Amino acid sequence: MLLSLAWSGSVGYGALISLATGDWVAATLACVSAGAMVGGICFRNFSAPRLCAAMIALSLGPTVPGALLAGQPLMFVLFLQIPMYLAAMTMACFKLNGMLIATMRAERENDRRARHDELTGLANRAGLVGALEERLSLRSRGDEALALLYLDLDDFKLVNDTHGHAAGDRLLESVAERIRGLLREGDLPARLGGDEFVVLAAGRTTEQAAAFGQRLIEVIGAPYDLGAGTPSRIGVSVGIAMAPEHGRRAADLLRAADAALYQAKFAGGSRCQTASEDDVARLRRLLAQTAAEPARRSAAA
Repeated sequence: MLLSLAWSGSVGYGALISLATGDWVAATLACVSAGAMVGGICFRNFSAPRLCAAMIALSLGPTVPGALLAGQPLMFVLFLQIPMYLAAMTMACFKLNGMLIATMRAERENDRRARHDELTGLANRAGLVGALEERLSLRSRGDEALALLYLDLDDFKLVNDTHGHAAGDRLLESVAERIRGLLREGDLPARLGGDEFVVLAAGRTTEQAAAFGQRLIEVIGAPYDLGAGTPSRIGVSVGIAMAPEHGRRAADLLRAADAALYQAKFAGGSRCQTASEDDVARLRRLLAQTAAEPARRSAAA
Protein backbone atom coordinates (compact mmCIF):
# COMPACT_ATOMS: atom_id res chain seq x y z
CA MET A 1 0.00 0.00 0.00
CA LEU A 2 2.80 2.43 0.86
CA LEU A 3 4.59 1.69 -2.41
CA SER A 4 1.34 2.27 -4.33
CA LEU A 5 0.90 5.65 -2.65
CA ALA A 6 4.55 6.51 -3.26
CA TRP A 7 4.26 5.57 -6.95
CA SER A 8 1.12 7.71 -7.33
CA GLY A 9 2.81 10.60 -5.54
CA SER A 10 5.83 10.37 -7.87
CA VAL A 11 3.57 10.61 -10.92
CA GLY A 12 1.82 13.65 -9.48
CA TYR A 13 5.11 15.26 -8.50
CA GLY A 14 6.42 14.82 -12.03
CA ALA A 15 3.31 16.50 -13.46
CA LEU A 16 3.62 19.37 -10.98
CA ILE A 17 7.31 20.04 -11.75
CA SER A 18 6.73 19.81 -15.51
CA LEU A 19 3.97 22.42 -15.33
CA ALA A 20 5.98 24.69 -13.03
CA THR A 21 9.08 24.71 -15.30
CA GLY A 22 7.11 25.81 -18.36
CA ASP A 23 8.38 22.96 -20.54
CA TRP A 24 5.11 22.38 -22.37
CA VAL A 25 6.20 19.21 -24.15
CA ALA A 26 7.15 17.61 -20.84
CA ALA A 27 4.07 19.09 -19.13
CA THR A 28 1.75 17.73 -21.82
CA LEU A 29 3.27 14.25 -21.61
CA ALA A 30 3.21 14.30 -17.81
CA CYS A 31 -0.44 15.41 -17.63
CA VAL A 32 -1.57 12.89 -20.27
CA SER A 33 0.29 10.11 -18.45
CA ALA A 34 -1.21 11.10 -15.10
CA GLY A 35 -4.72 11.21 -16.57
CA ALA A 36 -4.29 7.82 -18.23
CA MET A 37 -2.98 6.29 -15.03
CA VAL A 38 -6.07 7.41 -13.13
CA GLY A 39 -8.23 5.09 -15.24
CA GLY A 40 -5.90 2.17 -14.58
CA ILE A 41 -5.82 2.95 -10.89
CA CYS A 42 -9.61 3.01 -10.72
CA PHE A 43 -10.24 -0.25 -12.57
CA ARG A 44 -7.39 -2.20 -10.94
CA ASN A 45 -7.81 -1.09 -7.33
CA PHE A 46 -11.55 -0.56 -6.86
CA SER A 47 -11.63 -3.44 -4.38
CA ALA A 48 -9.92 -0.99 -1.98
CA PRO A 49 -11.83 2.24 -2.71
CA ARG A 50 -10.16 4.45 -0.10
CA LEU A 51 -6.70 3.48 -1.30
CA CYS A 52 -7.90 4.02 -4.87
CA ALA A 53 -9.19 7.52 -4.04
CA ALA A 54 -5.88 8.43 -2.37
CA MET A 55 -3.87 7.18 -5.38
CA ILE A 56 -6.08 9.16 -7.78
CA ALA A 57 -5.66 12.34 -5.72
CA LEU A 58 -1.88 11.92 -5.46
CA SER A 59 -1.32 11.14 -9.16
CA LEU A 60 -3.50 13.80 -10.78
CA GLY A 61 -4.28 16.21 -7.95
CA PRO A 62 -0.90 18.04 -8.15
CA THR A 63 -1.78 19.23 -11.66
CA VAL A 64 -4.25 21.68 -10.09
CA PRO A 65 -1.61 23.78 -8.24
CA GLY A 66 0.70 23.14 -11.20
CA ALA A 67 -1.78 24.89 -13.49
CA LEU A 68 -1.65 27.94 -11.23
CA LEU A 69 2.16 27.91 -11.13
CA ALA A 70 2.36 27.72 -14.92
CA GLY A 71 0.92 31.23 -15.18
CA GLN A 72 -0.73 30.51 -18.52
CA PRO A 73 -4.43 31.39 -19.00
CA LEU A 74 -4.99 28.16 -20.94
CA MET A 75 -3.88 26.16 -17.92
CA PHE A 76 -6.86 27.47 -15.96
CA VAL A 77 -8.92 24.92 -17.92
CA LEU A 78 -7.06 22.24 -15.97
CA PHE A 79 -7.74 24.11 -12.76
CA LEU A 80 -11.48 23.83 -13.49
CA GLN A 81 -11.70 20.38 -15.05
CA ILE A 82 -9.31 18.28 -12.98
CA PRO A 83 -11.28 18.51 -9.67
CA MET A 84 -14.44 17.33 -11.44
CA TYR A 85 -12.52 14.51 -13.11
CA LEU A 86 -11.00 13.45 -9.80
CA ALA A 87 -14.44 13.44 -8.14
CA ALA A 88 -16.00 11.45 -11.02
CA MET A 89 -13.27 8.79 -11.01
CA THR A 90 -13.41 8.48 -7.23
CA MET A 91 -17.20 8.00 -7.39
CA ALA A 92 -16.72 5.39 -10.12
CA CYS A 93 -14.24 3.57 -7.91
CA PHE A 94 -16.69 3.41 -5.01
CA LYS A 95 -19.54 2.33 -7.30
CA LEU A 96 -17.44 -0.47 -8.76
CA ASN A 97 -16.55 -1.52 -5.24
CA GLY A 98 -20.25 -1.60 -4.35
CA MET A 99 -20.96 -3.82 -7.37
CA LEU A 100 -18.12 -6.15 -6.35
CA ILE A 101 -19.45 -6.46 -2.80
CA ALA A 102 -23.00 -7.07 -4.06
CA THR A 103 -21.74 -9.81 -6.39
CA MET A 104 -19.73 -11.47 -3.61
CA ARG A 105 -22.73 -11.36 -1.27
CA ALA A 106 -24.97 -12.87 -3.93
CA GLU A 107 -22.47 -15.68 -4.56
CA ARG A 108 -22.17 -16.33 -0.83
CA GLU A 109 -25.96 -16.37 -0.46
CA ASN A 110 -26.34 -18.74 -3.42
CA ASP A 111 -23.72 -21.04 -1.92
CA ARG A 112 -25.53 -20.93 1.43
CA ARG A 113 -28.87 -21.74 -0.22
CA ALA A 114 -27.29 -24.60 -2.14
CA ARG A 115 -26.08 -26.18 1.11
CA HIS A 116 -28.80 -25.21 3.59
CA ASP A 117 -32.48 -25.88 4.06
CA GLU A 118 -34.53 -22.70 3.55
CA LEU A 119 -37.13 -23.46 6.24
CA THR A 120 -34.97 -24.51 9.16
CA GLY A 121 -31.55 -23.10 8.27
CA LEU A 122 -29.96 -26.52 8.82
CA ALA A 123 -27.70 -28.14 6.26
CA ASN A 124 -29.53 -29.84 3.39
CA ARG A 125 -28.61 -33.16 1.77
CA ALA A 126 -25.84 -31.63 -0.36
CA GLY A 127 -24.35 -29.84 2.64
CA LEU A 128 -24.57 -32.96 4.80
CA VAL A 129 -22.99 -35.28 2.22
CA GLY A 130 -20.16 -32.81 1.59
CA ALA A 131 -19.45 -32.42 5.31
CA LEU A 132 -19.75 -36.17 5.91
CA GLU A 133 -17.32 -37.04 3.11
CA GLU A 134 -14.87 -34.49 4.50
CA ARG A 135 -15.19 -35.86 8.03
CA LEU A 136 -14.70 -39.42 6.77
CA SER A 137 -11.57 -38.45 4.85
CA LEU A 138 -10.18 -36.73 7.96
CA ARG A 139 -11.17 -39.68 10.13
CA SER A 140 -9.08 -42.02 7.98
CA ARG A 141 -6.06 -40.20 9.40
CA GLY A 142 -7.31 -40.25 13.01
CA ASP A 143 -9.25 -42.26 15.54
CA GLU A 144 -12.18 -39.92 16.29
CA ALA A 145 -15.49 -41.75 16.65
CA LEU A 146 -18.17 -40.59 14.21
CA ALA A 147 -21.88 -41.32 14.49
CA LEU A 148 -24.69 -40.57 12.06
CA LEU A 149 -28.18 -40.34 13.56
CA TYR A 150 -31.09 -40.52 11.10
CA LEU A 151 -34.33 -39.04 12.53
CA ASP A 152 -37.86 -39.40 11.22
CA LEU A 153 -40.81 -37.72 12.95
CA ASP A 154 -43.71 -39.92 13.98
CA ASP A 155 -47.26 -38.74 13.17
CA PHE A 156 -46.07 -35.57 11.45
CA LYS A 157 -48.52 -36.14 8.58
CA LEU A 158 -51.34 -36.03 11.11
CA VAL A 159 -50.25 -32.53 12.18
CA ASN A 160 -50.26 -31.34 8.56
CA ASP A 161 -53.65 -32.89 7.87
CA THR A 162 -55.21 -31.55 11.08
CA HIS A 163 -53.70 -28.07 11.44
CA GLY A 164 -52.43 -27.25 7.94
CA HIS A 165 -49.03 -26.92 6.33
CA ALA A 166 -48.27 -23.58 8.00
CA ALA A 167 -48.54 -25.25 11.40
CA GLY A 168 -46.44 -28.13 10.08
CA ASP A 169 -43.72 -25.69 9.03
CA ARG A 170 -43.73 -24.08 12.48
CA LEU A 171 -43.40 -27.53 14.01
CA LEU A 172 -40.40 -28.36 11.78
CA GLU A 173 -38.74 -25.09 12.77
CA SER A 174 -39.30 -25.91 16.44
CA VAL A 175 -37.84 -29.38 15.97
CA ALA A 176 -34.76 -27.85 14.34
CA GLU A 177 -34.34 -25.47 17.30
CA ARG A 178 -34.59 -28.32 19.79
CA ILE A 179 -31.99 -30.31 17.86
CA ARG A 180 -29.64 -27.32 17.88
CA GLY A 181 -30.08 -27.02 21.63
CA LEU A 182 -28.70 -30.52 22.16
CA LEU A 183 -25.63 -30.23 19.96
CA ARG A 184 -22.07 -29.77 21.07
CA GLU A 185 -19.07 -28.41 19.19
CA GLY A 186 -18.31 -30.47 16.10
CA ASP A 187 -21.88 -31.75 15.58
CA LEU A 188 -23.71 -30.99 12.33
CA PRO A 189 -27.53 -31.00 12.03
CA ALA A 190 -29.28 -31.37 8.67
CA ARG A 191 -32.77 -31.67 7.23
CA LEU A 192 -33.01 -33.99 4.25
CA GLY A 193 -36.55 -32.98 3.36
CA GLY A 194 -40.06 -33.53 4.68
CA ASP A 195 -39.83 -34.68 8.30
CA GLU A 196 -36.42 -36.35 8.00
CA PHE A 197 -33.45 -34.97 9.93
CA VAL A 198 -29.86 -36.13 10.38
CA VAL A 199 -27.32 -35.31 13.06
CA LEU A 200 -23.65 -35.97 12.39
CA ALA A 201 -22.20 -36.40 15.87
CA ALA A 202 -18.43 -36.34 16.33
CA GLY A 203 -16.49 -37.85 19.20
CA ARG A 204 -19.20 -40.26 20.38
CA THR A 205 -18.92 -43.99 20.86
CA THR A 206 -21.77 -46.35 20.01
CA GLU A 207 -23.08 -46.19 23.58
CA GLN A 208 -22.83 -42.39 23.69
CA ALA A 209 -24.57 -42.09 20.32
CA ALA A 210 -27.41 -44.31 21.57
CA ALA A 211 -27.75 -42.16 24.71
CA PHE A 212 -27.79 -39.06 22.53
CA GLY A 213 -30.50 -40.64 20.37
CA GLN A 214 -32.64 -41.28 23.45
CA ARG A 215 -32.16 -37.69 24.53
CA LEU A 216 -33.32 -36.50 21.10
CA ILE A 217 -36.44 -38.65 21.44
CA GLU A 218 -37.23 -37.14 24.84
CA VAL A 219 -36.68 -33.51 23.83
CA ILE A 220 -38.38 -33.68 20.42
CA GLY A 221 -41.27 -35.64 21.91
CA ALA A 222 -42.18 -32.85 24.35
CA PRO A 223 -45.40 -30.86 23.56
CA TYR A 224 -45.38 -28.02 21.01
CA ASP A 225 -47.41 -24.83 20.75
CA LEU A 226 -48.40 -24.33 17.12
CA GLY A 227 -49.87 -20.89 17.76
CA ALA A 228 -53.33 -19.65 18.75
CA GLY A 229 -53.24 -21.97 21.74
CA THR A 230 -53.01 -25.08 19.56
CA PRO A 231 -50.94 -27.75 21.32
CA SER A 232 -49.45 -30.71 19.52
CA ARG A 233 -47.21 -33.64 20.28
CA ILE A 234 -45.18 -35.90 18.02
CA GLY A 235 -42.65 -38.66 18.40
CA VAL A 236 -39.40 -39.36 16.62
CA SER A 237 -37.61 -42.55 15.61
CA VAL A 238 -33.82 -42.66 15.36
CA GLY A 239 -31.50 -44.91 13.39
CA ILE A 240 -27.77 -44.86 14.14
CA ALA A 241 -24.79 -45.81 11.98
CA MET A 242 -21.16 -45.65 13.11
CA ALA A 243 -18.05 -45.04 11.04
CA PRO A 244 -16.24 -47.13 9.99
CA GLU A 245 -18.17 -50.10 11.43
CA HIS A 246 -21.18 -49.52 9.19
CA GLY A 247 -19.49 -47.88 6.21
CA ARG A 248 -16.62 -45.76 5.03
CA ARG A 249 -18.58 -43.63 2.57
CA ALA A 250 -21.40 -41.16 3.09
CA ALA A 251 -23.85 -43.17 1.00
CA ASP A 252 -23.10 -46.39 2.94
CA LEU A 253 -23.56 -44.70 6.33
CA LEU A 254 -26.84 -43.11 5.25
CA ARG A 255 -28.13 -46.47 4.02
CA ALA A 256 -27.11 -48.22 7.24
CA ALA A 257 -28.72 -45.51 9.39
CA ASP A 258 -31.86 -45.62 7.21
CA ALA A 259 -32.07 -49.38 7.65
CA ALA A 260 -31.77 -48.97 11.43
CA LEU A 261 -34.44 -46.27 11.31
CA TYR A 262 -36.75 -48.65 9.46
CA GLN A 263 -36.28 -51.20 12.25
CA ALA A 264 -37.13 -48.55 14.85
CA LYS A 265 -40.27 -47.59 12.93
CA PHE A 266 -41.26 -51.22 12.48
CA ALA A 267 -40.89 -51.80 16.22
CA GLY A 268 -43.48 -49.13 16.99
CA GLY A 269 -41.63 -45.82 16.64
CA SER A 270 -40.36 -43.33 19.22
CA ARG A 271 -37.28 -45.43 19.82
CA CYS A 272 -33.61 -45.54 18.93
CA GLN A 273 -32.02 -48.38 16.94
CA THR A 274 -28.36 -48.89 16.06
CA ALA A 275 -27.54 -50.57 12.75
CA SER A 276 -26.71 -54.25 13.16
CA GLU A 277 -24.19 -56.40 11.35
CA ASP A 278 -27.09 -58.09 9.54
CA ASP A 279 -28.21 -54.70 8.21
CA VAL A 280 -24.71 -53.95 6.97
CA ALA A 281 -24.32 -57.39 5.39
CA ARG A 282 -27.70 -57.05 3.67
CA LEU A 283 -26.75 -53.64 2.31
CA ARG A 284 -23.43 -54.95 1.02
CA ARG A 285 -25.17 -57.81 -0.78
CA LEU A 286 -27.62 -55.35 -2.31
CA LEU A 287 -24.79 -53.07 -3.47
CA ALA A 288 -22.90 -56.04 -4.92
CA GLN A 289 -26.02 -57.18 -6.81
CA THR A 290 -26.60 -53.64 -8.11
CA ALA A 291 -23.00 -53.37 -9.31
CA ALA A 292 -23.13 -56.79 -10.97
CA GLU A 293 -26.42 -56.16 -12.80
CA PRO A 294 -24.92 -54.18 -15.74
CA ALA A 295 -22.32 -56.91 -16.29
CA ARG A 296 -25.02 -59.61 -16.41
CA ARG A 297 -27.03 -57.57 -18.91
CA SER A 298 -23.97 -57.10 -21.12
CA ALA A 299 -23.20 -60.82 -20.99
CA ALA A 300 -26.80 -61.69 -21.86
CA ALA A 301 -26.75 -59.29 -24.79
